[in-house]
Amino acid sequence: MQSELERTEMLIGTEGIERLRRSHVIIFGIGGVGGYALEVIVRSGVGAITIVDADSVEESNINRQIIALHSTIGKTKVEVARERIHDINPDCEVRALEMFYLPENADEIDLSCYDYVVDCIDTVAAKVELIRRCNELGKPIISSMGAGNKMDATALKVSDIYKTSMDPLAKAVRKKCKELGIRRLKVVFSEEKPIETNSEYIASNAFVPAAMGVIVGSETVKELMGVV
Repeated sequence: MQSELERTEMLIGTEGIERLRRSHVIIFGIGGVGGYALEVIVRSGVGAITIVDADSVEESNINRQIIALHSTIGKTKVEVARERIHDINPDCEVRALEMFYLPENADEIDLSCYDYVVDCIDTVAAKVELIRRCNELGKPIISSMGAGNKMDATALKVSDIYKTSMDPLAKAVRKKCKELGIRRLKVVFSEEKPIETNSEYIASNAFVPAAMGVIVGSETVKELMGVV
């Protein structure tokens, strides 16, 4: 039987595989974007993963979240994700934290013990708090910006927060980062102008969050290997 990482090893070598196996990544938010970022990170052979999310799977998640199926509705996202991770890589060490990450409870997570931080949080306050703490610790982090109200998956870019445009979430984060004296932040954002709808909810589809998550995951893996 072929090794599940044999094709990856052809690209990055045995040393690269071992480096990923020894890495510990923490992912905040495993919904539309975070779920696909997690998928890439797991399938790349990262050896230890902590997932942080307080939500349960809802029927409305099925259009865009890889862990959302009719069979998983009502289950907590972290438990569904834990099972999926172990179905892909039984040897992966998984820590599942069912919690809303907020400035008020941020001390419950020691960010210093992780090799890389993946931010797929939706709320500005929580997002900025995580970014601030990583900046203080000198901990590498990548942040996803808004994937809602978008239709063009080819408009996604990897950039610094201060070079973003057309993204209301990025604008809010950029302002806070400037106030806090944070000089740089690696992000994935869309240059597409958000589509206006008549709904109070953010619209979404199957492909823009997925594409953003894949990019976030790929940048994480490459950073862990020191190739970007």
